[in-house]
Amino acid sequence: MAKFETTQLRNLGIVGQGDAGKTSLIEAILFNTGMTDRLGKVDDGSSNMDFEPEEVKRKITISSKLHHCEWNGHELHIVDTPGYTNFLHDTRGCLRVLGGAVLLVSAVDGVKAQTQTLWKWADEFEVPRIAFVNKLDRERSNYLQAVDDIEKALSARTVAVNMPIGEEEDFKGVIDLVKMKARLFKFDEKGTYDEADIPADYQDEAARLRVMLMEACAETEDDLMEKYLETEELTDEEILKGLREGVLTGQFLPVYCGSASANIGVRQLLDGIVTCLPSPIDKGTQYGTNPKNDEQDERQPDPSAPFSAMVFKTISDPFTGKLTLFRVYSGTVKSDSSVFNPNKDCNERIGQILLPEGKKQKPVGEAVAGDIVAVAKLKETTTGDTLCDSGKPIIYDSPMSLKPVISFALEPKSKGDEEKIFSGLQRIMEEDPALNVQRDEETKEMIISGMGQVHVEVAIEKLARKFGVEVLLKEPKVPYRETIKKSVEQHYRHKKQSGGRGQFADIHIRVEPLPRGGGYEFVDKIVGGVVPRQFIPAVDKGIQETIHKGSLGGFPVQDCRVTLYDGQHHSVDSSEMAFKIAGSMGFKKACEAANPVILEPIVEMEITVPDDCIGDVIGDMNSRRGKVLGVDPQGSSQIVKVQVPMSEVLKYAPELRSMTSDRGLFTMEFSHYEEMPSHMTAKLLEEVNKD
Repeated sequence: MAKFETTQLRNLGIVGQGDAGKTSLIEAILFNTGMTDRLGKVDDGSSNMDFEPEEVKRKITISSKLHHCEWNGHELHIVDTPGYTNFLHDTRGCLRVLGGAVLLVSAVDGVKAQTQTLWKWADEFEVPRIAFVNKLDRERSNYLQAVDDIEKALSARTVAVNMPIGEEEDFKGVIDLVKMKARLFKFDEKGTYDEADIPADYQDEAARLRVMLMEACAETEDDLMEKYLETEELTDEEILKGLREGVLTGQFLPVYCGSASANIGVRQLLDGIVTCLPSPIDKGTQYGTNPKNDEQDERQPDPSAPFSAMVFKTISDPFTGKLTLFRVYSGTVKSDSSVFNPNKDCNERIGQILLPEGKKQKPVGEAVAGDIVAVAKLKETTTGDTLCDSGKPIIYDSPMSLKPVISFALEPKSKGDEEKIFSGLQRIMEEDPALNVQRDEETKEMIISGMGQVHVEVAIEKLARKFGVEVLLKEPKVPYRETIKKSVEQHYRHKKQSGGRGQFADIHIRVEPLPRGGGYEFVDKIVGGVVPRQFIPAVDKGIQETIHKGSLGGFPVQDCRVTLYDGQHHSVDSSEMAFKIAGSMGFKKACEAANPVILEPIVEMEITVPDDCIGDVIGDMNSRRGKVLGVDPQGSSQIVKVQVPMSEVLKYAPELRSMTSDRGLFTMEFSHYEEMPSHMTAKLLEEVNKD
């Protein structure tokens, strides 16, 4: 491959909601630029980008993939990103390092909640964008409706650069509003077309849209505005200059159109990528923190500057090992060199630098500012780390990872596989930081948490395929608690005589409730030595061993104070063990008499839903015993804040997806414990006794 200057590099992601056609667009780009000799298809499993078995099976992109190509003297590093809610965390990590993005919108479905989320993240990371309205050859496609959706849902000012000729089965091609020429495609999947004059019945609309295009471009610079006011016309070069300035400054969103699967309008989009999206030089200075003094530091996108890069993805494979992908922000890194990881405070050996090409990699000698490359077998480096010159250390901020929203308990199909499961999942978590696996000390279950049910299921499929371990997914146990509602005093005497030395301990305890969250307290009120000093800790220990299993459902007891205030001992038969047993049994009997109740965990949720779903979501939350704390508007969506029992929302992710046509998102975290209603307690205890 030819050597490109940094100004000729374009790092971009293809982003958008699931099923918008992102992978099909990249397949068309690779075909048009000569990187592949045939048009890969997602539906028949011949895609160069969606090659993982889990992706082929579901026909969706599960993890981001990279490829590169050349177009008009520029090198393009392209990232294919997931668009389904379960896997958006991967897209977020990619957006942090991308120079620009192509926002894909389906002319059939318009803008969904996932696109709004991605747009918000692109704003957060200051990623310049252009848009491509796809699927204009499909039934129910509507170009103007899709553009209107973009403006309303994303609060974006759109500027058409192309417009379609026909829609649905009448879709014939696109009109280039810069050159004012029609491109009539031959539908041969090769992207070939005939250039012609604009059809008569499209001339008025094309003229109107071109005026809007020139007005938008003129507003980007004073000299362009001055010329446009004088002549009411701009040259093609001036329009392209204005388009680029408008994108780099975020003043408007240029919109291209076509059909990725039919390879229509893709070459025009490639022209737009090269024209409008920034080079690493355009993105300018990158800021980070100097780990030596915690002060802000900066790096210029210059191959001669000190080397710095950010790791945004890790791929783990049991056969080839770990592959680390990073974006170079400054300087140059060569194969067979050493770099510094300031996050882990260690040096890493860089072996062969690789250029990702879908599931393959191409060896290259070096990478410079702007390149996205991969290296194998780094020992300590993980996703989010910075790599840099050891003499000029810097740490770049990595994006906050999203919190898991659904959990399952894991049960091995074969006994003795627990360690293999845990080690395999640890490897999978290296490449998927949004996945979380831990052992619940209370329930003794292995819990896996993720961004949705499909996310967890895919991880389990990978575990079986890559590491040969099969597991069953079960609903996790809810961590209920017990507490008491009234104070009681309890006398307990432990006396055992069966020849030889006996056992004797006599205690008087008072058990009383504490405020919610008060935990457990032990108070020693013994006077006069009626219980010797050395035996008092044994009473406390006996209670603490029993407190893990309450009298109602066997759940841990919390929020109570136990006061030891009287007792007796025997000079020969009393022992630590005897007082420990007395403490345990005395506490158990006291709890039974102290009006015990079940406490259930309450979680706090923020649910983002479209305006038209707000009533359904609030009604559903009320049916789940939820308390709505407030509703905040956010664009065309609403954020519902609610507290709800954990047991009611263990499988909320797929239910919200169904309720909102996959347009809803939510976060969830533990809030507090509350007393469970009596009718629910009876039902729970019935299930516990059955088990």
